[in-house]
Amino acid sequence: MEEHTKETDILTLGNELTLRRYLFNKAQINHVLKVPDYIALHIIKEAGSEQDIYGGKTYLKDLSEKMQLTIRQTSKLVAGLKERGLVKWSHDGNGNDGTYVTITDEGKKLFEQQQADLKEYYEKVIRRFGKDNLIQLLNLMKQLETVMHSELEGMGVMDDAAGEDE
Repeated sequence: MEEHTKETDILTLGNELTLRRYLFNKAQINHVLKVPDYIALHIIKEAGSEQDIYGGKTYLKDLSEKMQLTIRQTSKLVAGLKERGLVKWSHDGNGNDGTYVTITDEGKKLFEQQQADLKEYYEKVIRRFGKDNLIQLLNLMKQLETVMHSELEGMGVMDDAAGEDE
């Protein structure tokens, strides 16, 4: 009987964690901004300002690695940003040397507005939840992510997920 209770507890906790992660990722911040777009613009803007050697270029491969997306997913994301005039997408040489993106003035303007909106939102959240609570939660989440990632690797799931496209 004790084994059944332990199994039920594990399933209950696992289901609650899965639900909380889903709801947080789905609903919370997406009302303020499109998270993948914001993160991509942030990476492109930061890489452009930090790495003068590349002339503001962020290579698709680098963006893909930083966002932990496949090249195909990254291309789809960048194509959407390009359509909206937020980035320029070009290539070196004949294209064999890599494709890259640079942020446009419109992209910078949108990013700065989103950053201001996020700052205002998180100031309120942190004021209500508490800075120390948030720091403790983030540290625990990092620890949990490490354990979860390790367990998935042990199951061979991470190898399978690396090749999947959305």
